[in-house]
Amino acid sequence: MTRLLAIETASAACSAALSIDGEIEERHALAPRQHAALILPMIESLLVEAGLRPGDLDACAFGCGPGSFTGVRIAASIIQGIAFAAGIPVVPVSTLAALAQGGMRASGQDNILAALDARKDEVYWGVYRKTGGAPVLNGEECVSA
Repeated sequence: MTRLLAIETASAACSAALSIDGEIEERHALAPRQHAALILPMIESLLVEAGLRPGDLDACAFGCGPGSFTGVRIAASIIQGIAFAAGIPVVPVSTLAALAQGGMRASGQDNILAALDARKDEVYWGVYRKTGGAPVLNGEECVSA
């Protein structure tokens, strides 16, 4: 049985998901600047609902950006704390790659340009190609005007 906890706080959305053998339960809120208050209760409710403790997890994943500097720090610190206490590995996942994968699923396209507002009239972006089911970055993730 594979149990994975994943969180994302790098954008205006705050989310947590728990995958148990491919069955996914999630919590999501569009709540700018409220991530620090929301993410721990989201994680706790997922674990309680599944009857799990952090030590029962196989790994933890987090959206490692690009995105809000504070949001990335929130996700990294919470996941590192849980993983360290539970003695499990951490998997960083590009926020743009996750966005690209969702776009691929929704559109059926194999090539996606994923972009996020970087504020100050800039965007974070990357071009992804579907390879074996997962998005693969074609080039580099960038920030541009």
